[in-house]
Amino acid sequence: MTINHQNLPDLPLEAWEESKMTLHLYLQIVGKIRLKLTPRKNHWWYITLYVSSKGLTTQSIPYERGVFEVTFNFLKHQLEMASSEGKEVTIPLHDGLSVAEFYRQVQDGLEQLGIQISIVDRPFDMPVKEPFGQLTEQKAYNAEYIERFWRLLIWVDDVFKEFSGRFYGKTCPVHLYWHHMDLAVTRFSGEEGPDLDPNMRLSDKDAYSHEVISFGFWAGDDMVREPAFYSYTYPSPEGIDQQPLQPASAQWVDSNGPQAFLTYDNLRKEANPRQALLDFMESAYQAGAKLAGWNVEKLTVPPLDDL
Repeated sequence: MTINHQNLPDLPLEAWEESKMTLHLYLQIVGKIRLKLTPRKNHWWYITLYVSSKGLTTQSIPYERGVFEVTFNFLKHQLEMASSEGKEVTIPLHDGLSVAEFYRQVQDGLEQLGIQISIVDRPFDMPVKEPFGQLTEQKAYNAEYIERFWRLLIWVDDVFKEFSGRFYGKTCPVHLYWHHMDLAVTRFSGEEGPDLDPNMRLSDKDAYSHEVISFGFWAGDDMVREPAFYSYTYPSPEGIDQQPLQPASAQWVDSNGPQAFLTYDNLRKEANPRQALLDFMESAYQAGAKLAGWNVEKLTVPPLDDL
């Protein structure tokens, strides 16, 4: 399956929800390995996964004898673990592979690579709470829909990167946060955020230490029953939900504050989905940046028409 502007795949949540849960748990296991071994970087940028030509990857993770990388290969439907010492381990991904068995095989694979590691072995912020090693019921793996999801991520990743390149300020990489399984990119004004609740969990304190406007895509969940794009400004300025959004099908919703929202199915109906997504992100950015007092002109990258 290839994807172009006029051939965005159908991705109904109900068709692959159990597989999405299994994949999400697989991603959390691998993500926690990266979290454990990668040196800290601001705003949790060091824990994420990245879209690649094969699927999703950790990129290089340091360990005592070099680096290793873990890749979900959605072309061959296998997990690939490879070290700079030349060692490789492959784990086939298939329907019936429980999270518990996947976790065991990943542990065995790390041992074969000579990597000793212990992670917090429970899902983070998910409806299942049992340790990974006990999750035997989560074993659905619909290869067709998982590949559809990945190929859509390739397209979204490309659009997000184009949008990211228009901004002079601090911007995170386009990356996938495994805790919520959303592909995201965030812009920073350069100013510190407001004083945070001292009881707020550490993950949120680090994420919102500075003013941000964030953009993302996720495939749906228990609350939002369809794939969608979002954007929010933090701290959220008064009246942002009265600002115009593009395209016409985009809207403001209340999700712990005003959030710009565009369903994937509505995007697919646009004559030019790529331009419509860029317009959505730009309109959400303008709404937040202007009301929050960002220096929009100074932070805008001009076109390089003379090259």
